[in-house]
Amino acid sequence: MIEDKILAMIPAWNEEAFIGPVIEATLIQLPVLVVDDGSQDRTPNIATSAGAEIVRHEENMGKGQALVTGFEWTLTQGFDAVITLDADGQHDPTEIPNFVSAYKDKAGDLIIGRRDFGQMPFPNRYANPIGSWLLSKALGQRIYDNQCGFRLHTRRLLESLDLKATGFELEVEVVMQAVCLGMTIAWVPIRTIYGTGKVSYFHPLHDTIRFLKMVWSAYQYRRRFPGRNQASS
Repeated sequence: MIEDKILAMIPAWNEEAFIGPVIEATLIQLPVLVVDDGSQDRTPNIATSAGAEIVRHEENMGKGQALVTGFEWTLTQGFDAVITLDADGQHDPTEIPNFVSAYKDKAGDLIIGRRDFGQMPFPNRYANPIGSWLLSKALGQRIYDNQCGFRLHTRRLLESLDLKATGFELEVEVVMQAVCLGMTIAWVPIRTIYGTGKVSYFHPLHDTIRFLKMVWSAYQYRRRFPGRNQASS
């Protein structure tokens, strides 16, 4: 029996302080692609030295576009699934086997890490559950953690997506489209890691407005396809 090909993909922008150990720990589990989103520091050099395959944007285009570039590379290279994780150490690569195990058990086409909101600092411990609640209401099914970027995407899902967002909200768009396509979303408990020392690129007002627009789009999208089978575990 031929094993499915699974890739780990790390979008990165100016992550020279963190990305080396993340790549090294991830390579123990899976081959690694780094999508460098126009970094102006040593991120691409460190990624190459650490043993990752690398695709580069000449200028910064946003996390969403970096993910889309990585998804396209995943498909063209013949991988059956891709696990995304952040470059800043907030996702623990030793938990990758939990996603792989869920994938092999056919748990879902989108398998998302589920964090403990109670372990998050202010304001995340309040903003994240509120955002997940809003998206759950818009989609008509329980979404436990809409913002977690530690995920496994199957090839079937990637081939079905029609993504438009370029920023952080693309991860919400993926959830929205997975639900409306009738694909199963599964959840894997993961560690909640903060305090890495990284400066956040999340802009509270701007990105919150973009998120709320995405929630509204999810609600409207669902109303247009009321007969779609929706599943989640």
